[in-house]
Amino acid sequence: MQIQDVMTADVSFVGPDTPILEIARKMRDGDIGSTPVIENDRLVGIVTDRDIVVRVIAEGGDVRTKTARDAMSPGILYCYADDSVEAVLENMGGQQIRRLPVVDRDKRLVGVVSLGDLALSGKRKAAGEALQEISQPTH
Repeated sequence: MQIQDVMTADVSFVGPDTPILEIARKMRDGDIGSTPVIENDRLVGIVTDRDIVVRVIAEGGDVRTKTARDAMSPGILYCYADDSVEAVLENMGGQQIRRLPVVDRDKRLVGVVSLGDLALSGKRKAAGEALQEISQPTH
């Protein structure tokens, strides 16, 4: 089974110049903790609720003037739509993440996959093992 078979295809995203307040409201209204950042039809980053707190608020940044570019995580983690569910579960556990943007081979955003999506794919045991890895403190 491939990721494209279990991912969520209807994904909300923002541009790099989207104001942080707009992103925060989008997260609140959609009950989501992260949003991909797209520029020129390509995935260039991701902004998480934690990024907003750590890179903007804790640094004393003005949430009225800061943008996605100011807060987005460096180094984009993603998977390909044709990756296997097993490989992505292993990667998520190893990287300690619960959600990944899904791109096609041209790096265009086509969806997002969560640990919950993967658990519903029939890979509950593997998803449970990944969650256990994700939940381990890093040293």
